[in-house]
Amino acid sequence: MIEHTSHYIGGQWQPSIGTETIPVVNAATEAVMGSIPSGNAEDADNAVHAARAALQSWSTTSPAERAGYLKLAAEQLQLRQTEIATLVSQEVGMPFAYSNVVQVGLPVQSLVSIAELALSFPFEKHVYNSLVVREPIGVVVAITPWNYPLHQIVAKVAPALAAGCTVVLKPSEVAPLNAFVLAEVFDAIGLPPGVFNLVTGTGPGVGEALVAHAGVDMVSLTGSTAAGRRIGAVAAETVKRVSLELGGKSPLVVLDDADITEAVSHGLAACYLNSGQTCIALTRMLVPRARLAEVEAVAKAGAESLVVGDPFGPETIVGPLVSAAQRDRVVDYIEQGVAAGARLVAGGPSAPDGLDKGFYVRPTVFSDVTPDMSVVREEIFGPVLVIQAYDDEEEAIALANDSIFGLNAGVFSGDETRALALARRLRAGQVQINDGAFNIHAPFGGYGQSGNGREFGEWGLDEFLETKSIQLP
Repeated sequence: MIEHTSHYIGGQWQPSIGTETIPVVNAATEAVMGSIPSGNAEDADNAVHAARAALQSWSTTSPAERAGYLKLAAEQLQLRQTEIATLVSQEVGMPFAYSNVVQVGLPVQSLVSIAELALSFPFEKHVYNSLVVREPIGVVVAITPWNYPLHQIVAKVAPALAAGCTVVLKPSEVAPLNAFVLAEVFDAIGLPPGVFNLVTGTGPGVGEALVAHAGVDMVSLTGSTAAGRRIGAVAAETVKRVSLELGGKSPLVVLDDADITEAVSHGLAACYLNSGQTCIALTRMLVPRARLAEVEAVAKAGAESLVVGDPFGPETIVGPLVSAAQRDRVVDYIEQGVAAGARLVAGGPSAPDGLDKGFYVRPTVFSDVTPDMSVVREEIFGPVLVIQAYDDEEEAIALANDSIFGLNAGVFSGDETRALALARRLRAGQVQINDGAFNIHAPFGGYGQSGNGREFGEWGLDEFLETKSIQLP
């Protein structure tokens, strides 16, 4: 049992004023593995005051000094890599082999890349008779999700600190234990008190108090579209800057010149990573109607070959979902698809054989879907793929863009020039061509109801800066 009773505020572990606790459940065993404090508005207020008190000093430190702290934090996280990967695999359900690389490796890389960027970023430049200065926006509240918990925390905290802002972090209460490790790391490297603060609890209990607080200058959220709407409304009362990275229902357009086996195999991997609990999952596969039967056969064989089981099993490819609520939500969507007339190619609503404990769902593939079905239009956040057939390239583009979301997309083709031309016509914040890899140095964010603002690279740093124009004589 990992039991936390305190928040990290002003450089100290302070007992929670909120008297309730929140259990943390192991996704594979359904056993309680720990607990965290359920903070309240007073805890939130204390954290904001600590961040506000530290802002003047921290905002005037040099970019080099701030970068030094980020690099030290990266070194300390790397030393605790196995511990963190184990925690996240237990909390979230991602197979350990992936957790070790993604759930810890990406945060370490992000800290280093932002530190290096801070050393070269143009915080000032002359424009005719003006000195244009980029200054920290102030106190930032970061609200982060459970699916890639530490990765999403660092994606906000690293650039905010590099910009000279101070931070109050509220991680997801579903997978929060890794956030305490980060707080321990910042404490161990001597980050000045109040620069980073950690408060845990529910959205209504502590999250809304942070978002509404007059001492907060900016809110950065990664979460559901519904959460984004609520936070945007609350933050508008005090005209805060809001950066939102929200949901997705991302298409993979397989062109008629693609290697079908390669394209579908890539598509399955991009859909089922982290049991489908990935905002950029390619959950809609758009394929030429003439090759639909071939695609279905490859998808069926591929989905049914995936080993579902214990995240620490050496053969496991698909682990459990994060919680009973999430499992039940995904199963309900699968049942909706069947009821609406979609045809199951693989998987289904019943639990995988032999897995009586844990929040498991079978990798599922639907075909014969129509654009109005919930399994086509709504973010399921589980291992569910829908196959949509098209007759020509124009129809493929129309289907791909027929969504309220626009976070990610993919194109698979034997002709890179053709794929690039199609990628330019897709309404999404990023597009992968063939096996193009995720890039933490490039901007990440969405169109439409997938949110606003960008993370990573210079674009992510820019989110946390204000612009001042000083007119010189």
